[in-house]
Amino acid sequence: MSAESFERAPDAGTSASYAAAGVDIEAGDRAVDLMKQWVKKATRPEVVGGLGGFAGLFDASALKRYERPLLASATDGVGTKVDIARRMGVYDTIGHDLVGMVVDDLVVCGAEPLFMTDYICVGKVYPERVAAIVKGIAEGCVLAGCALVGGETAEHPGLLGADDFDVAGAGTGVVEADRVLGADRIRTGDVVLAMASSGLHSNGYSLVRHVLFDRAGMSLDQRVEELGRTVGEELLEPTKIYSLDCLALTRTTDVHAFSHITGGGLANNLARVIPDHLHAAVDRSTWTPGAVFDLVGKAGQVERLELEKTLNMGVGMIAVVPPEAVDVALATLADRGVDAWVSGEIVERGAHTEAVTLTGDHPA
Repeated sequence: MSAESFERAPDAGTSASYAAAGVDIEAGDRAVDLMKQWVKKATRPEVVGGLGGFAGLFDASALKRYERPLLASATDGVGTKVDIARRMGVYDTIGHDLVGMVVDDLVVCGAEPLFMTDYICVGKVYPERVAAIVKGIAEGCVLAGCALVGGETAEHPGLLGADDFDVAGAGTGVVEADRVLGADRIRTGDVVLAMASSGLHSNGYSLVRHVLFDRAGMSLDQRVEELGRTVGEELLEPTKIYSLDCLALTRTTDVHAFSHITGGGLANNLARVIPDHLHAAVDRSTWTPGAVFDLVGKAGQVERLELEKTLNMGVGMIAVVPPEAVDVALATLADRGVDAWVSGEIVERGAHTEAVTLTGDHPA
């Protein structure tokens, strides 16, 4: 991982240099040294070589066990949640969010995440801070069962403030061609299983920040009894990573589709895997969203429809399974410590004009 940047003009009377432009190569090198211990933990047997090359290497001969391997690719960031990390001075959890956003998109089609790369853009390289971010990414990769094979740390003085940063990542997975999950597998009578989120995950933070800080005047260190912790601690709760849980589900029972509930909320994301002639009826009464969702709604007087199309409302992943697979699916997830429940069913589209509807009310 190297440090690169756009250059800016040096002050008059000084000689031009990369350092004068605001880029600290030595700090970048130190950041690489500090992060190596964490990257080593996020590996797989197929990874060839180590940190420091121009590209990460992955032994593709491991894919020979597939009849027709399809590679899946996804990329994402964590949005304005990075602002909460910056203001809290906590940098070793945001990487969990990044990994979750990427690998759980991969697993939706049934793909096993193989490896990730990251991109960290900073206004100024503080080696310990960069290493903490990479530590979180590496730990997330371990939780996801994939390797972190490389990345880039870019220093952008003049474009970002010294304390500003952003992160992005890309991941690659593999799935057998005849085992790709999705809309074409879903049938009438299938059951919609919901998996609990760990909180807000990494979506809707522009709304959340506006509501809690600008409108309600709350502070990050303010303790909220309903949350059982401070606002900042709640907002930094890492995104739950479901990839290994979903893959376990595909091994123990029949799964027709997954849906990763991210930006756009439950209805919009589930609609992406519902075929045109079918409809998913989801019952709100089957779960109670976490206290943070109620806090955002009340603090900003945000209408339910707006909350539901912005936040995950307590559901981070959906699995669509045939009715005979429900018991095994729930047992598999319970054994893995995943809170899951039956939240709806698949019916004929009929008079429904939308792919997904949310009915009923959440329990008080």
